[in-house]
Amino acid sequence: MSAVPAPATGGSRSRVLVVTLDRVAEQMAGPAIRAWEIATFLSGAHDVRLVTFGECTRTAATFEAAHVEIGDFRAAVDWADVVVLQGYVAATFPWLQQADVVLVVDLYDPFHIESLEVLRDRPLPERDASLASALRELDAQVRRGDVFLCASSRQRDLWIGHLAAAGRLNPLTYDADPTLRELVRVVPFGVADDEPRRTGPAIKGVVPGIAEDDLVVLWGGGVYNWFDPLTLVRAVDQLKERVPRLRLYFLGMRHPNPDVPEMRMAVRLRDLADELGLVGTHVFFNEDWVPYERRADYLLDADLGVSCHFPHVETEFSFRTRILDYLWAGLPIVSTDGDAFAPLIRQEGLGRVVPAEDPTALAAALEELLTDDAARTATAGDVRRVARDMTWSHVLGPLADVCADPRRAADAGRLASVVTPDGSRPPRRRRDDVAALLRHLRASGVRHTARKVRDRVRAVRAR
Repeated sequence: MSAVPAPATGGSRSRVLVVTLDRVAEQMAGPAIRAWEIATFLSGAHDVRLVTFGECTRTAATFEAAHVEIGDFRAAVDWADVVVLQGYVAATFPWLQQADVVLVVDLYDPFHIESLEVLRDRPLPERDASLASALRELDAQVRRGDVFLCASSRQRDLWIGHLAAAGRLNPLTYDADPTLRELVRVVPFGVADDEPRRTGPAIKGVVPGIAEDDLVVLWGGGVYNWFDPLTLVRAVDQLKERVPRLRLYFLGMRHPNPDVPEMRMAVRLRDLADELGLVGTHVFFNEDWVPYERRADYLLDADLGVSCHFPHVETEFSFRTRILDYLWAGLPIVSTDGDAFAPLIRQEGLGRVVPAEDPTALAAALEELLTDDAARTATAGDVRRVARDMTWSHVLGPLADVCADPRRAADAGRLASVVTPDGSRPPRRRRDDVAALLRHLRASGVRHTARKVRDRVRAVRAR
């Protein structure tokens, strides 16, 4: 877990609701990890609640984490000054369009592009329906969000395009900030502030077939359709004679969310490794997802981290969270070219970058770092140096600024507003405002309600 920062001194204390759809438990995938780390960091300066519509069994000392029922979600939102959400939420709850909160939309995962690959082997009507659902969600998010988070400069370009198409690049938002840095903020996935600590052996000398002096190449996450573990297995097959101590370890074959089925690529991976006779000798599979608090043991038992993917548009806008774990653990990285991390790996000397779907080039890069101890040690030092600038407390600074001074977007008065032909608010909406005012007073007191009224007045003046 990342360290909790001291309370901010310059801003006010806000009520922050962090929302995820993912399972918040001992075993967590990327979205839940990100939501957890956001809640952990912000709880040092604000009152924070983390809610999930999935399972929630983790607890925290500095914030409340809980499962939320659909019928209780509105009360949770009403409590907050700032709501940070990710995934399929905005379209599911249309009333969020009028919710009296600063809405921060976390777009670090371009799920509409991801869906094209996830269902690639499914019938076209199913793929069309999945994409339509993703686009409905994005439309709801883009129409209502006050602040948008992305993971890289590439993603920022992508989301500015979405905002422009939706009319969110308009005179009000442009005049407020021509750079759009306040509207679309780069907040990458981070690494833990604390150094990784070993609690016990995990791979070497533990997994049958992997000795304590073997050289472990770690695939540090799940096997999804947009990744290319097949080229990696073929590279291992080329290397098994030249580097006999090479062991390739896949960290998590079964997704922690039981609703996520095993993907086509995972099946192909197992078949290829078995066909080449590598299973149990040079290629190993960890069937279950590693508990979040134990991941350091596995990372520290590895010698290299690897990430391989296809030359897809998904690759262009992805942000490989497994590489952050490699950075945290000081692992030299061998990665396929084409994603946002490849330039960083090259520029900072963090490992080797190879062409996509080239097993010979991949084998050469792995061999170089596995057999040259001095090169591997020097590279590990550069990895640790870069990791210091990618801790959660560093990358979440732009989000901390939002929560310290929560403000609606400059064009908030135009967003999803229902107006009569003469521009006035209809009577029913005015009654809703009065009811909301009383609800806030009863639940939150005068100070919190005054902030809500102030934000509403700003929005009305902006229209």
